[in-house]
Amino acid sequence: MVSNDGNTLLKTSYFGTSDVDVIYGIGFDKSGYPYITGTTYSVIPVVKSPFNANGNQASGKQFITKLEPDMSGIVYSANFGPANGKYPNISMTAFLVDRCENVYVSGWGGGIDVGEHYLNDGTAGLTTTAGAIRATTDNADFYFFVLQKNAASQLYGSFFGQVEAQSGNRSSLGDHVDGGTSRFDEQGVIYEAICANCGGVAKFPVTAGAAEPVNGAMSPMNGSGCNEAGVKMAFNFAGVAAGLKVMTHGRGDSVGCTPLTAIFADTVRNAKSYIWNFGDGTVIPTTSYTEQHTYNSVGSYLVTLIAIDSNSCNVADTVTHTVVVKDNPAFLNFDYAKVPPCTSMSYVLTNLSSAPAALPFSDTAFNWSFGDGTTKLKDNPTDQPTHSFPAPGPYTVTLSLNDTSYCNYPLDTSKILYVAQNVKAAFTTPALACAPYQAVFTNTSVAGQKYYWNFGDGSPIDSIDVSPAHLYQNVGTYTISLAAVDSATCNIVDNFSVTITVQGKPAAAFTYEPVPPQPPNTPTIFTDASTPAVKYQWIFGDGTSETRTTPDTVVHLYNRTDTFQACLVVTNASGCSDTVCHPVPAVINPLLDVPNAFTPGRFGQNAVIKVVGFGIVHMVWRIYNRWGQVVFESDDPNVGWDGTYKGVVQPMDVYGYTLEVEYSDGSHTTKKGDITLIR
Repeated sequence: MVSNDGNTLLKTSYFGTSDVDVIYGIGFDKSGYPYITGTTYSVIPVVKSPFNANGNQASGKQFITKLEPDMSGIVYSANFGPANGKYPNISMTAFLVDRCENVYVSGWGGGIDVGEHYLNDGTAGLTTTAGAIRATTDNADFYFFVLQKNAASQLYGSFFGQVEAQSGNRSSLGDHVDGGTSRFDEQGVIYEAICANCGGVAKFPVTAGAAEPVNGAMSPMNGSGCNEAGVKMAFNFAGVAAGLKVMTHGRGDSVGCTPLTAIFADTVRNAKSYIWNFGDGTVIPTTSYTEQHTYNSVGSYLVTLIAIDSNSCNVADTVTHTVVVKDNPAFLNFDYAKVPPCTSMSYVLTNLSSAPAALPFSDTAFNWSFGDGTTKLKDNPTDQPTHSFPAPGPYTVTLSLNDTSYCNYPLDTSKILYVAQNVKAAFTTPALACAPYQAVFTNTSVAGQKYYWNFGDGSPIDSIDVSPAHLYQNVGTYTISLAAVDSATCNIVDNFSVTITVQGKPAAAFTYEPVPPQPPNTPTIFTDASTPAVKYQWIFGDGTSETRTTPDTVVHLYNRTDTFQACLVVTNASGCSDTVCHPVPAVINPLLDVPNAFTPGRFGQNAVIKVVGFGIVHMVWRIYNRWGQVVFESDDPNVGWDGTYKGVVQPMDVYGYTLEVEYSDGSHTTKKGDITLIR
């Protein structure tokens, strides 16, 4: 122990046995009690450790000891590790005492420790618990261990790392890391660095979406050496916790202009209830982990969040954050002018920004970005930078405020400069459309300070919008013209025009027959009566449809007795569509038949054998060869057998079949028979 001023050594103490003992970590709980962890070649005496009752891991070579605050004695001392161990199992890498006085240890053993002749037994024999990430070990892994408060029990134990033995190969290095590269945070979350997959013969576990899921191909050894792996793991034993995130202006920030609306969120989110104190007299008890609050007055507000879970070991956790509300916004603006002559591609930029009188801009308050990859940083507000652009084109020039004194920092404003020696008018818009049509014109001109539009329908010329929209109510052909004007260019004005056709909607119509329906099982014939179109979509109302590009007569056979809402959707060349629907009755008498012979390999309807019937809604049809092997199976009357099995032509023979059918009226039937395959 050392005095607060560091000048006086207050107390010292030895710890250990007469053999080799190593202390790897030291930590303190919230009451100031010191804890140590380490390894021994002997046995550290167990003191007040229920975990080690009845000899459980009492002779383990890893120890955790809690000392009195003045190091005058031992509160408890616990061991972990197999009872028959001769040497330590792990080299420890991280150590933590959490807010609930649970103790965390991570470490690794075996592998390179053994290979370099250190006295180490490896990770075999260490105990795991329910929910372990890995319950087995190849004796060269990482190991995570959590001891409950007052050494009551083992809360967690798990191995972690690569699976060594693959295809008979084994890396002698195993999972390992140099000391001092790993940490736990106060939430009981470990951040572990690992030398992984050395030699490239093993498989280190990675999570879905990992940035680098395989060996580092960019390494000098192309991944054949050791790879750096990072592991973050939450053990969730540290009780309830609170983490406060503040967002203003849609970004993570806690400073802004009045009125300032801030969104607050608990980043841990393991509490059952919350108390939000926004520092301005507003206190909200709630179960919500996120809240929104508006500050209407200038000031500095200390926001306090209390996260509560009465069933957790610490009941509640508190976190604070300061929100600063000001009333000193800056306003950004700039102008630009071309530097003569008209062939030049240089512009002078003038900063027109303003600030409160009490807080003028500093000499380094602004940054310029010229949109061509070049910048001018920490610029004086009165400076007028001149910039030469490398080639004609549109460039987005941005003026940014980099002075944090203003409540609306960070702030920027942008303008597009159309740089060219000559202005060239151009725009795009679809050539065909349907009335009424809201046309949108996308300006693609090179250069231009003003734009004069004529929409071709007698409406006023619009010289304001760069890319305007215009409504065409009536069918017709319209010529749209654009005059782009830029007095800084050599030609000053350029014209461009496009003609569009606005069509009316087509009129969908159809007839069908027979009317009324004629049994038995008569197909329905649909005849188009629409105005001309380029697409005809027939929707028969029974879950089937058919699309054609010509107004053909369509024949459809319904599968059950019912009235179906049949529709026709017609679409013209402009993409305009119209729909008409009619109720279409159909009468179906269930029938079933299977031909007794077919001739595969030939043309015509006898080349494939199918089930023939009406009103079939479900079927199972199997065809067998003489040895009882199923050579074909179908549940669709439209799918038949072509005389092959797994792509192999079957011989001429007699084949048996079974057929189970369900009809649209709910009745069932079965059928068996023979089929002769003729070649």
